[in-house]
Amino acid sequence: MLKTHWRLTLAGALLISGAVQAQGVAADGQKIVMQGDGSGAPCLACHGLDGAGNNAAGFPRLAGLDAAYIAKQMRDYNSGTRVSPIMQPNVDNLSEQQILDVAAYYAQQPVPAAAAAPDDAELLTLGEKIATRGDWNQYIPACESCHGPDSQGMGSAFPGLAGQHPNYIKQQLNAWRDGSRQNDPNQLMTGVAERLSEQQIEAVSTYLGAQQAVAAEGGQ
Repeated sequence: MLKTHWRLTLAGALLISGAVQAQGVAADGQKIVMQGDGSGAPCLACHGLDGAGNNAAGFPRLAGLDAAYIAKQMRDYNSGTRVSPIMQPNVDNLSEQQILDVAAYYAQQPVPAAAAAPDDAELLTLGEKIATRGDWNQYIPACESCHGPDSQGMGSAFPGLAGQHPNYIKQQLNAWRDGSRQNDPNQLMTGVAERLSEQQIEAVSTYLGAQQAVAAEGGQ
């Protein structure tokens, strides 16, 4: 029954994410990434020109992510639905077209190689279990049940997790868990993160970060 309910909730979220999106112009997005819009820092200051991000600083990889997902997160920062003292001052003056342009640019950047997996077989085994099978004894679905096969992403609602920086994944799981992030479809992530232990968060973040990402449709 629980699995059936989860699939129905997921199906509704995917219908929402499938709405027709306006198109961004990557060349125009590159200008904003490099120079900013005059009111904040340029995107490359944190995410890099290539969108690789920075694991140590907790800045996510944007290269190859779904453009509609990137755009949605920027809108959420802009509206205050998603809170970040770093992001909000740098996107609050962007127009809708500029948001689409930046998203298009980063979505088209080549996906970098995944980080090397640590020499900790037990941690990686636990992470693989959570990512691919979940833990239904604790009502924790597999990451893949929403984020798609190999956690490569499913539309604008569920980003690719494979190859994302482990520190960023941990940061966001903890944000879902403590309620400081709430912009997920039907609060799916909130329910999952609340049930994850610290060890499970560490394990699944490490495992996912070591998996090679594949660019979303339309990316490289």
